[in-house]
Amino acid sequence: MNVVKFLSRFLILIPIFMLGFSSCENDIAVVNTITSVNEKKLPVQSDVNVEIMYSDSARVRAKLTGPKLDRYSGAKPYMELPKGLEIIFYDEHHKEQTKLTADYGIGFDNGNGMEHMEAKRNVVVINQKGDKLNTEHLIWNAITKKIFTDEFVKITTKDEIIWGDGLIANQDFSDYTIKNVRGQINVKDEELKKKK
Repeated sequence: MNVVKFLSRFLILIPIFMLGFSSCENDIAVVNTITSVNEKKLPVQSDVNVEIMYSDSARVRAKLTGPKLDRYSGAKPYMELPKGLEIIFYDEHHKEQTKLTADYGIGFDNGNGMEHMEAKRNVVVINQKGDKLNTEHLIWNAITKKIFTDEFVKITTKDEIIWGDGLIANQDFSDYTIKNVRGQINVKDEELKKKK
């Protein structure tokens, strides 16, 4: 009796299993679409605690460091620094001229090296004189050796604080122009007012 019940249940379950397995079929077009989308988003290389040196005429001109770097391939290869970066620019005597820090960076390669790099969120640039630039988005063109932005900027020097929209400067931030000045405070005048 037990054997008969077992066999009857077993015979009923076989068609159910067959039906379940026959319905598990993958559409190759769907699989290819999912695979290609995932491949585009995944980096071809990931590194931690990176240090990259950029040279020109056999002299180191800049050093980039960051806690994480992801490289992506494709028609326009790029690298991403999702956890922040620091770039130090050097003069011809390997003396530090300028330091740039940001919470995020992305750099684009033209096949012969770095073409341009964008720094975003809490971007700070300090030059050799101690002048400081604060902005949320800054682009460094490695070919023209210029930095620029169309975003809000604040520049603090030992004498004044200037606010404006947009800026263009040489990469060592020793010479810069604010496109649209919004305001300016003379630091020395403010200090004298406080003392009176």
